[in-house]
Amino acid sequence: MILHALVDDLGVARVAIEGGATVLQLRLKDLPTAEIVERGRPFRDLCASTGVTFVVNDNVEAAIELAADGVHLGREDEGIERARAAGLLLGLSAQNLDEAQAADHEHPDYIGAGPVWATPVKVDAPALGLDGLRELCEGVEAPVIAIGGVAANNANRCVEAGAAGVAVVRASADAAAVRAALERAAV
Repeated sequence: MILHALVDDLGVARVAIEGGATVLQLRLKDLPTAEIVERGRPFRDLCASTGVTFVVNDNVEAAIELAADGVHLGREDEGIERARAAGLLLGLSAQNLDEAQAADHEHPDYIGAGPVWATPVKVDAPALGLDGLRELCEGVEAPVIAIGGVAANNANRCVEAGAAGVAVVRASADAAAVRAALERAAV
């Protein structure tokens, strides 16, 4: 089961990895590439030393400079072709089935779908709910990673709806509990 931890704090990143995160996504919003690279080096080193996949949010050039495993691009972000040329894993965002199907045409390694539930991280985005997540998972070929309001008390429901895994922001510091919930869903 895939567990993405979206982080901007190295301490939280360590806790998330110790708790079972399989992917660490560096989420430093609205910073210049040089600053993302500078601040991202310790995260890259942590992932390299623990065997955890390292993904950079929204910035292909920073991902390349950091020798990241991948990049996650939002709906408005550019760089799909550059990411492919660099051999990066590619994640794309979708908030509904139409966006997911459009993203799926780009043949990403995964689609980050959500928010599944209301979340303060994406206040203007309507929640998919579990039925919407199920429909989205069934409507695309790429693996779907559910995001948005996901925590230990509901992560298993995302997997039961067809998601290949979940991504957590606020629950990154509670990755061990989220991982345990995912493992219960896989049984």
